[in-house]
Amino acid sequence: MLGWFDTKEVDAFADSVVADLRARFPPTGLEVQKKKDVQRVLKGVDRLVARVEEFARNGRLNVYQKARFGNRVKWALKEARYPEPFVEAMTHELVAQLTLASRKARG
Repeated sequence: MLGWFDTKEVDAFADSVVADLRARFPPTGLEVQKKKDVQRVLKGVDRLVARVEEFARNGRLNVYQKARFGNRVKWALKEARYPEPFVEAMTHELVAQLTLASRKARG
């Protein structure tokens, strides 16, 4: 039961995802004030989404670990001073892909 709350791997992976985002899309100068702008950026993160899907397929993530991943990504992006629309859209997209890939791995 204690393994259910083990988030060491999830935390490290979330940190690497944020580091990749910061390298590819630095928060300064990122123009994402409208939903259309966010969609443009999301198209450029296909490789990152593939990494998230691979991580989910290789690990058996529970609800707590998925939530922890999303929370860690969201707050790291906020602390890096990304625009709020970017933070919300990116967090939503990454958690959605993590969840979908995790379901496919089980089924």
